[in-house]
Amino acid sequence: MANQAPRRRDVLRILSMAATASQFPGFSRWVCAAQHAHPGSVQVQAAKYEPQFFSPDEYATLDLLTDLIIPRDDSPGARDAGVVEFIDFMAASDPEIQQPFRTGLQWLDAHAAQTYGTAFTRLPVDRQTGILQTLASRKQHTPDRAAGQEFFDLVRTYTVMGYYTSRIGLEQLDFPGLRFYSKSPECPHQDDPEHRHLPPPRF
Repeated sequence: MANQAPRRRDVLRILSMAATASQFPGFSRWVCAAQHAHPGSVQVQAAKYEPQFFSPDEYATLDLLTDLIIPRDDSPGARDAGVVEFIDFMAASDPEIQQPFRTGLQWLDAHAAQTYGTAFTRLPVDRQTGILQTLASRKQHTPDRAAGQEFFDLVRTYTVMGYYTSRIGLEQLDFPGLRFYSKSPECPHQDDPEHRHLPPPRF
């Protein structure tokens, strides 16, 4: 899919809510601040997530959309990371995106029904991806698809944000915060003149 970075203000707003969302016990696979497991520690089974905002049909469509945007291949995909849980919680927490998500899902089903005669989730995968590729392509932007293209940008932004703030996404980035250090790591840029003034690790 074509890439379009979200605005910095939107990223900061999403991350701010993500930090709050990380405390919600309903998330089974998504956390903003991952915790280390230590030998002998008790692992508490996470509660099953129950949608807070979307209807069951809307939730199922969103789950499919996130899986199409970041599918499982050699590495885990959006569904493995529980991205749909992230999007649902964010929508429940942010009234500004509730209507755009809901009307966008309605547009998607209406477009699928008009084009192929059935709901988006009932289409074969090649037709589903074909619709999304059309919405993602700037060269194929048309006035009658404007609502769908705005919706796809919204879903893609939150899918990417949810994936790369999940434990799975952070592992794919090799995020240092997920590692357990027996001592503070040294600066990796020892030969950089600007870093030579830094003191050695204290512990």
